Amino acid sequence: MDRVALYIRNLEETLNSLVLKDGAYKHIVELARAYLRDSKYYYSVGDRETALATVSYAEGLLDALKHMGVAEFVWRQPSEIKNAKTVMVAGTFEILHPGHLAYLREAWRRGYVTAVVSADENAERVKGRRIVIPQRQRAEVLSSLYFVHKVVHGRPGDIFDIFYEVKPDVVLLGPNQSVSEDVVKAQAKRRGVEVEVYRLPRLESCELCSTTKIIERILSTFSGCR
Repeated sequence: MDRVALYIRNLEETLNSLVLKDGAYKHIVELARAYLRDSKYYYSVGDRETALATVSYAEGLLDALKHMGVAEFVWRQPSEIKNAKTVMVAGTFEILHPGHLAYLREAWRRGYVTAVVSADENAERVKGRRIVIPQRQRAEVLSSLYFVHKVVHGRPGDIFDIFYEVKPDVVLLGPNQSVSEDVVKAQAKRRGVEVEVYRLPRLESCELCSTTKIIERILSTFSGCR
């Protein structure tokens, strides 16, 4: 995890643990959260300077609240955060639904989340249909989510070559992804990366936790419309 990522993670954890003593200053905390979202976006598109600047704005706001005695929090030392694991998730993320959020939330709980958005042609090959929303747009939406720290564009071709770029500590698979944990470990090792691999359990209570089901519902609902 590089220095900018450390600052982002530290700000994120501080906001989650912050105790605000005076609700009149809640809007200041929300502004700091907005700066955090901006920082994660700029970092995801490779603009590290702007990402660092927006983190600094948020840190200044929180330090001011602490100096005024209306907020309690403790900044963690960089050495404490360096040990956070990089968790890679991957998928098409074409129509976001609660299943995606559960997937990303669990990844966030485990560490620093790098989300790989499938290349259009790879996604079409896996799903056996055309992809409606292009990769660039899918990545832009994903980068705005709280649980995602960095978005990486998957490249056409061998999906496992992404290990040359990301080098995660952990890979979290979704419940509907057909690749096995052993295959992921083996493919990562072939590319010089040792990873832990876990799989998110299926959400039995979610009726539309599938892009395919959502598309089918839309087609069924509007089949008679012109």
